[in-house]
Amino acid sequence: MFSVLSLLLALTLVLAACGGSSEKTSGNKKELTAWAWNINVPVLKKAAEQFEKDNPGFKLKVVEMGREDVYSKLTTGLQAGGKGLPDIVLVEDDRVQGYVNAFPKAFLDISKMGFDKQADKFPEYKKALLEKDGKVYGFPFDGGPTGVFYRTDYFEKAGVKADDIKTWNDFIEAGKKIKEKVGVDFIGLDLNGDDGLLRAMLNQQGSFLFDNDGKVALNTEEAKKALKVQKDLKDAKLVKNTVGWDAWISAMSEGKTAVAPSGAWLAGSITQQAADTKGKWGVMQFPAFEEGGNRAANQGGSNYMILSSTVNKDLSYKFLEYFSTSDDVQLEAMKGGLFPTLNTIYNNEMFTKPDEFFTGQTIWKTFADEVNDIPPANYTENYSLAHDEAIKAQSEIMNGKSMDKALKDAEDRLKNRMNK
Repeated sequence: MFSVLSLLLALTLVLAACGGSSEKTSGNKKELTAWAWNINVPVLKKAAEQFEKDNPGFKLKVVEMGREDVYSKLTTGLQAGGKGLPDIVLVEDDRVQGYVNAFPKAFLDISKMGFDKQADKFPEYKKALLEKDGKVYGFPFDGGPTGVFYRTDYFEKAGVKADDIKTWNDFIEAGKKIKEKVGVDFIGLDLNGDDGLLRAMLNQQGSFLFDNDGKVALNTEEAKKALKVQKDLKDAKLVKNTVGWDAWISAMSEGKTAVAPSGAWLAGSITQQAADTKGKWGVMQFPAFEEGGNRAANQGGSNYMILSSTVNKDLSYKFLEYFSTSDDVQLEAMKGGLFPTLNTIYNNEMFTKPDEFFTGQTIWKTFADEVNDIPPANYTENYSLAHDEAIKAQSEIMNGKSMDKALKDAEDRLKNRMNK
């Protein structure tokens, strides 16, 4: 009896030791868990299937939830020291710096794990988002190089040529002609509740809500130039008030607006929700603030980060390196409407082939050509506060408040909120 008990005890100790392995297993399969949302989920699953072919036994459990649910659970887990967190998580561009600053030890530094050999495959503006004190805290994924989506039939009817629109002033004048000749509103904007265009126009000028040192930069000449364009559009009665995503998309799909400055990702929404307008759309670069000025900006994008709490550091890195640098994976992501920031695929046929929906244009080449000209943006950990104050200032200006006064007040409020 003693020998049997001893044997059982020994087996228990062995099993307990196995339970402390550096890799989770499911049967004999190495398993990772990832949190993501929406169209990112099938891309992850497809990548995992491909990765397993060269890594037998690999398994990726993708937990799909809403974007805000991901951030809520991530924040709660980080506050609890990593409890209940996955190995991998999807984080958008505007959230990365907030998490890295608030939880400096929570994410894996991949700079010494081999990413230095892959870095040249991604644009500077994406890498800058993921860097802090010489360390890199994630893998760049999709981006939102900007362009102006426009109705070619409306432009033709009004005698407006997209190639003649070089500056934002040209843009406004084109809008006046289209409103007069076609009878539709030129652009849909929510000037009281969304600052997406403002932020893109700041980024275009190499500015943002914070400067490169993290200091508040709301009351700037760049902000005044961007807001003047929007005020001029409103004063010329060229703006259709589109409150919320659904109203904005509906206005486009129903032909009630002629243009939509946005990130490349909008192409997917237009082709899906306005399928009957095939052959009536084109894309041009953002107009410049001065002729010959920069026309590149970014609006949207995301990245994959590895939690430091994972017991699967090497496997997580290996999978995400494959995911981020595999041409096949990134082309699969593009099919779902995500614009890849991996520059090794820009010569692929998907980028160079004319798109019938967009009047035979090579719109993806248009976006790819601007990626390296996009200036970095410094979001900092206080982005959500700055975003809130920027919307308030924009709304006040559109409703008649002095631009200087509105921006100064917004900057003062932001500084006070940051110091609390």
